[in-house]
Amino acid sequence: MTFKKSRWIIFFLLLILLDVNLFAKKPTRNSKINLVVIDAGHGGHDPGAVGSKLKEKDVVLAIALKLGKLIESNFSDVKVIYTRKTDEFIELYRRAKIANENHADLFISIHCNSTKSKESYGTETWVMGLSKSKSNLEVAKKENAAILLEDNYSASYDGFDPNSPEANIIFSLFQNAYLDQSLDLAAKVQKHFRNNIKTIDRGVKQEGFLVLYKTTMPAILIETGFVSNLKEEEFLASDKGKNDISKSIFDAFKEYKFKIEGFNNQAKILTPKEDEKNIALNTIDKSDTLKITNASKKEISFRVQFATSASEKPVSSPEFSNLKNVKKYYHVNLYKYTVGDEQDIKEANKLLIRMQEKGFKDAFLVAFLNGERISPTQAIKLLNEK
Repeated sequence: MTFKKSRWIIFFLLLILLDVNLFAKKPTRNSKINLVVIDAGHGGHDPGAVGSKLKEKDVVLAIALKLGKLIESNFSDVKVIYTRKTDEFIELYRRAKIANENHADLFISIHCNSTKSKESYGTETWVMGLSKSKSNLEVAKKENAAILLEDNYSASYDGFDPNSPEANIIFSLFQNAYLDQSLDLAAKVQKHFRNNIKTIDRGVKQEGFLVLYKTTMPAILIETGFVSNLKEEEFLASDKGKNDISKSIFDAFKEYKFKIEGFNNQAKILTPKEDEKNIALNTIDKSDTLKITNASKKEISFRVQFATSASEKPVSSPEFSNLKNVKKYYHVNLYKYTVGDEQDIKEANKLLIRMQEKGFKDAFLVAFLNGERISPTQAIKLLNEK
């Protein structure tokens, strides 16, 4: 059967797509992100985009493995499954099947971009949806063309022809049941790319990707850069580039997971400057002179604050399972979470660096006197006066 422009064929296709959408598992309010499928695009005899010295299949595999390691080392409650961990060819339909059969909570497909123009560069993240422009359609056609390397692809994809503009346009009408969540995660990925890599933000886009359309969970496809751009190809080839990209995707995953699971609900992680503005409520005044004078060094401690939440979460929550000595305190109408309890500011700074390396980029130091929150500057001043 070939993919024709018959109105009956179109009508039948839309019914099929509607059926997939209706019977897909719907998002729940109290969802958990416990299983993630990471898909390294292309592989084996399908190199993907090819630059002057790089093949897409190699770059994205390295990034996928780094991303998975970051997730597993920071979240003991999350299992990571890879569609491939080696240089092998995996059919597009099998990638979605792996996610569906394992009841994944999230599907992340990683790719590299290329154009005939060597000037194009930057990152973009895609979700399944309506075609918006001719340029978007070309990206989808290029990624979907991987099915031409599969045996009997016509039967596997109901006669879909990736070279047909009409087929791709009709196919892009499919709306994922998880579109809003997919768009949310995609926006977070682009935000962290902007913040961490400082590359051009090509935005969040929608198009009909075969690797996404049968997934029954939030799903995104990330174009991590252009191998056709010599400068960006050099960045993608470097360890720093792969590390920065995987770390940015991880930061987006972490933010998305916390949001979905209710952590940091209605509250953002405060920066040190923002939190310091609130310290006025706990600032020690002259009436505390006696307490300060009699304070011993053991009564002053430093901790690393890494998160805040409007709703209380127990320190035994899975989110904290890979952290030691987690404590919480209530301050300025928010629950705040810390690790450590150091009397030495140098040791506290070492702990801060370790937490930032774990992915808590916005972590910062806080100080306590007799269990009451004070500013680190006040704490250091008191210690120096002893």
